[in-house]
Amino acid sequence: MSRLLLLLLLTTGAFVASSEGQAAYDQLPDPYKKGVDLALEQLKSHSSIQHYFLFFKSLIKNDVESGFNVNYIYHNFYLKATKCTKDTVEPNPKRCPFRNDRPLIDCAVCYKTYSGTIEKEPKPYVNCIHKPALTEDMKIKRVEHCNAMAYSSGAVTLLGSTQKDI
Repeated sequence: MSRLLLLLLLTTGAFVASSEGQAAYDQLPDPYKKGVDLALEQLKSHSSIQHYFLFFKSLIKNDVESGFNVNYIYHNFYLKATKCTKDTVEPNPKRCPFRNDRPLIDCAVCYKTYSGTIEKEPKPYVNCIHKPALTEDMKIKRVEHCNAMAYSSGAVTLLGSTQKDI
């Protein structure tokens, strides 16, 4: 009986954890969701990635409005592996609970939007790496790349704006 109760509690906890990840994604403003989707799309294309990932948590969110419906977005966030394979058709967060035995993936994305749509130029930047392998030097290079992208279009520094943390 106690094993059954323990199993029920663990299963319920897994469903709550994965639905919390989906809730965190659902609370993101649309421009940030588009960046998360870009990262997930890129991650799924790697042959070495075997599991389906979900948005877990935002670390830094910045956007610079440069006028005329043009925005520069920078978003640093975590993705977390689920128990579903990446080939799962229409993964359901309730059926794909988070795995706690895999490291988080730290992603940084930056891109230009016009009227809410991601522009092809400058090319959107997506950099995702397993958290334990991420170095301070890599973090600095991410920021430099995104700032250079914004400067090349004559905008203010992307990360020099006010930080919007969750």
